[in-house]
Amino acid sequence: MIRVGIVGIGFMGWIHYLSYRGLRGLRVAAICTRDSKRRSGDWRGIQGNFGPPGERVDLSRVATYSQLDDLLADASIDLVDLCLPPALHAEATVRALRAGKHVFCEKPIAVSSTDAKRMLRAAQQTDRLLMIGHVLPLFDEYQWVLQTAANGTYGKILGGNFKRVISHPDWLPDFYDPHIVGGPMIDLHVHDAHFIRLLFGMPQAVSSQGRMRGEVVEYWNSLFHYEDSHATVCVTGGVIQQPGRSFTHGFEVHFERATVGYELAVVDGQAQLILPCTVYPAKGKSFRPRLGAGDPLGHFRAEVRAVAQGIQSGSVAPFLCPQAAFDALRLCHTQTEAVRVGRPVRVKA
Repeated sequence: MIRVGIVGIGFMGWIHYLSYRGLRGLRVAAICTRDSKRRSGDWRGIQGNFGPPGERVDLSRVATYSQLDDLLADASIDLVDLCLPPALHAEATVRALRAGKHVFCEKPIAVSSTDAKRMLRAAQQTDRLLMIGHVLPLFDEYQWVLQTAANGTYGKILGGNFKRVISHPDWLPDFYDPHIVGGPMIDLHVHDAHFIRLLFGMPQAVSSQGRMRGEVVEYWNSLFHYEDSHATVCVTGGVIQQPGRSFTHGFEVHFERATVGYELAVVDGQAQLILPCTVYPAKGKSFRPRLGAGDPLGHFRAEVRAVAQGIQSGSVAPFLCPQAAFDALRLCHTQTEAVRVGRPVRVKA
């Protein structure tokens, strides 16, 4: 039995808590939050953009802590699940690893590359597993593309266009702070940067044009430059003034013998499937591949199952790999620099 301690009981802490329910081999044995109301089990104030709202939870068999060090001193805890704001990831991760715990940290790995490197070094030095919660590769449409690229059904992958755009998140006061959240590049686009890294590897350079908002990029278009000049990968991301369409994401991925498209949007509070995942083969009619039920909570359950498998086998799944998460962060920072200087920028090691 892997005993889990969740640190940070907000929306993602709630989603992770729900994900562990009913899974064999995993049990939430502790939580850590400074909110006394939530330590008492009253999580009714939690609300997010998917899943059920928070409720009263029974913590009678769960240790509750207000300080991270107290949870880390609990010898019964095997895995620390970090759902803290991104700027706090590095310090909490390093402390947990040094305390002998495995760490499962929500994306992004960190806000700064310096902090991310500290996390990677700590994992190497302590011989503990560090896993980063990039769940997008488990979403049905994205998982299908990854599997299709891996099995070569339609030949070599040639490139793709990716999009992730939101309206202004007025409820997040630190969203545009480059040191706390990092703006839409770090909080939002890091999903697609990570997915692109898994599909195509790391580019040599990026070209980006966009609009700055203080020290962060508000909206941009980027082109990724690969050694293989035939690989054409581009992205659109950021924030625009569109309160009626609070979120949209999607892709068009090109293989040698097929193109795959998908787009979803949230319009006036309702999710709309603009284009279901559709395959356009080089020969024959288009079709929609058979996918899962599309339940976001199901994707998070699959994610924590993979975390457990990683601990049991000592081998981390590629989508949880901390190096891939660090590479995604590097791609975000490189695009920001490219917008700022107005020319292509090489991706630094």
